[in-house]
Amino acid sequence: MTVPGPIPAPDDPLLDFAPVPHKQPRRNSITASRQRAFIAALAASGVVAQAARSIGASLEALYKLRHRPGAEGFASAWDEAVDRGVKRLEDCALARAIEGEERMVVSAGKVVGTERRHNEGLVMFFLRHRRAERYGREVRPGHPLYERIRAEVLAAEAAAQPSEQEVIDSINRKIDQMRAREAEMQQMLREEGIDDPYGLDGEALARAGWPFGGGLD
Repeated sequence: MTVPGPIPAPDDPLLDFAPVPHKQPRRNSITASRQRAFIAALAASGVVAQAARSIGASLEALYKLRHRPGAEGFASAWDEAVDRGVKRLEDCALARAIEGEERMVVSAGKVVGTERRHNEGLVMFFLRHRRAERYGREVRPGHPLYERIRAEVLAAEAAAQPSEQEVIDSINRKIDQMRAREAEMQQMLREEGIDDPYGLDGEALARAGWPFGGGLD
C-alpha cells in the first residue's frame, strides 16, 4: 500500500464533476457522494484498488459505473485523479534521486555512522523519460533525436557527394598530369638522343624511365 498524499479539499475543481446518475439508487449504489469520495481517495493514493476499499466498493462495480451512459464526467475525474497520484509518486521518486537516502554504515556488527547514497538506476530512469532526446535507450524513426541525426547525416553526405562537373574536372586534372609527365619524359629522351620513344621496345623504354611501358595508344 502506498503512503497517501493529501486529500483534495471539498472545493477542489477535481471534485466538481457531473456524477453518474442513478434513477433508482439502492442501498449499495455508488452515489454522487461516494463517487466524489472515491475520486478524492484516488487522487491521494494514485491506486484504484486502495481508493475502492476506502469507500467499500468493489473494482468491478466501479469499472461498470465508469462505462455507464452519463459517466463521462466521472471517468474524466478518475483519469485526472490517477494523474495526480502518479505525479506525486514521481515527485517523491525524483526527490529521492536528487537528494539520495541516508543509510547506516555497519562494521563488525556495529553502527559506525551514516552515509548518503543515491539510486543511480532511479536517476537514469528520470533522465531517460524527461530527457529522452539525450538519454533514451531506444531512438527510432520519428524520435526527435533520430530525425535530427538523420538530417545531419544527409546534409554531410550531400556536402561530400561530388557534382558531375567536379568529377569531370578531377578526370581532366589527372589527364593533364599524365600529359605533362609524358612531355617531360619525351624531353628527357630527346636529350639522350632518342627522337622516337614509340619505336623502342618495352625493355628499352623501361631503362629510359618511360612511364607508359610500350607507349600510349
